[in-house]
Amino acid sequence: MHVTIEQAETAIRAARDKAVALGTQMCIAVVDSGGNLKAFHRMDGAWVGSIDIAQKKAKTAVFFGMKTGAIGGLSQPGGPLYGIEHSNDGLITFPGGIPIVDASGEMSGAIGVSGSSVENDDAVALAGAQAIGDTELPEHPWRT
Repeated sequence: MHVTIEQAETAIRAARDKAVALGTQMCIAVVDSGGNLKAFHRMDGAWVGSIDIAQKKAKTAVFFGMKTGAIGGLSQPGGPLYGIEHSNDGLITFPGGIPIVDASGEMSGAIGVSGSSVENDDAVALAGAQAIGDTELPEHPWRT
């Protein structure tokens, strides 16, 4: 099942509220399980460059079924995924992209956030994802 527009809007509201609490401006993207943009929000004052980064973080998380920070750890020089960020028309491999897992344990989409430190990006993405589902996938949750 894909994330619904209502769920995407709920995730964006929760993420935006967390960004406001942190005193930062963010771009927030929600994609469905196919990596297609479902909803997007650019807060006033958020960097223009963060538009693309937020969307790519969400796509990266859904394409590989893991948090972008985890992929980043695997994509360092000498790592098993070194160079992966050059695939799929560009991926983002630092924190701020988180899968969204539905009640049946399947990945329904992902959220990507950009506009602040990676710690803030990750906290804001987590707030959005947790507003509508879980963030940890069971083993082999889905394949398209």
